[in-house]
Amino acid sequence: MKFGIHLPQFGRAASPESVRKAAQHAEALGYADIWVSDHLAIPARAPYPPTAYIHEPVVTLTWAAAATERVGLGTSVLVLPLRHPVELAKMLASLDLMSSGRLIVGAAVGWLEPEFEALGIPFRERGARTDETLALLRACWNDDPVHFEGKRIAASLTDMRTMPQPGRDIPIWIGGRSDAAIRRAIEQGDGWHGGHDTPEALAPLLAKLREGRPEESFTLSLRLHWDGLEDDADEMRRLMAEYQALGIQHLLFQPRQRYAEDWHRAVEVLWNLAAENC
Repeated sequence: MKFGIHLPQFGRAASPESVRKAAQHAEALGYADIWVSDHLAIPARAPYPPTAYIHEPVVTLTWAAAATERVGLGTSVLVLPLRHPVELAKMLASLDLMSSGRLIVGAAVGWLEPEFEALGIPFRERGARTDETLALLRACWNDDPVHFEGKRIAASLTDMRTMPQPGRDIPIWIGGRSDAAIRRAIEQGDGWHGGHDTPEALAPLLAKLREGRPEESFTLSLRLHWDGLEDDADEMRRLMAEYQALGIQHLLFQPRQRYAEDWHRAVEVLWNLAAENC
């Protein structure tokens, strides 16, 4: 099993210096990858996410990439229908090239309807827009020139070039637990990236995913919140063992961030637990 850690990208813990130090700390400890979340606009009185202070994910990963050498870089998850796919393809390809091929794109349709309204994107079209975006990302990364006719998104490319290309297949892990998300992961993904499910709830989802994509290269990943308290260590050991027994290949830890110092303490504790399962 591999282990990733979420960077202090939002709230009181977030600053350019804390992100840089966190990325370097995670790399020095031996984490496989570092991760960021994605929200562009949040209603003023929304109960979740708990803060609207969130650094933009691609910029944050670029900053972290420049401060590190080998640790992977992941998005958990990019809300694909909120962005123009040609611009996004260019940004992600550039980040992957500049980081020497370290990027993992976690991607999903999104769920916060007011965020879509704020950006003028039809909420009920988000599934179809996600499918088109996935197709266009791969076309921009692999085809030269690119030919693409969009139906839901404003993208029509005929004999267009979108260089540079990453020179490798950037892995895309599809997030979500709905039937549509599971189908999308099986049909279009290189992996699945879930969040916060108990082992009991996760078991039937993983069985369905493995039935559709039995190859080991199709990664099963899960994101977990954790307070980072030593008193919870036994519970985390139990969960890690159960997830591994279910076939989870990658765990992303998200320490509950209050201040940067809290993040660093939690990351040390989590790594000591993870090292028992490496």
